[in-house]
Amino acid sequence: MIIGVGIDVVPVERFAESLTRTPGLRDRLFTAAEQRTPSGHPRTGESLAARFAAKEALAKALGAPGDLRWHDAEVMVGEHGRPHLEVRGTVAGRAAQLGVSSWHLSLSHDGGIASAVVVAEGVPRAGEPS
Repeated sequence: MIIGVGIDVVPVERFAESLTRTPGLRDRLFTAAEQRTPSGHPRTGESLAARFAAKEALAKALGAPGDLRWHDAEVMVGEHGRPHLEVRGTVAGRAAQLGVSSWHLSLSHDGGIASAVVVAEGVPRAGEPS
């Protein structure tokens, strides 16, 4: 059963400017693994914007609680380049409260916009809306 769906869009140029203008923002938002490609190269602005959109979409899928930590959700690349989410800490805790057992993630960037869709799937816990 679908427990939550989140979508987010990020203007790539504006996001890249924010990363340049604000020292430390990249490290606050992204884990070391997220900041680099599997071959070890720094990620592009489009790629980071899509990952930021994924974290925002994930928060929306969980009902947008204000206590989630950026590093507690990590966008990873799996087999054949397919993105997936790894969650821990505050994000895993909220997901467990809601009964989330699996995630679906789609990332895209085109025309200066990065986007992400997250679907949280599982069995709702007692007392949670279904």
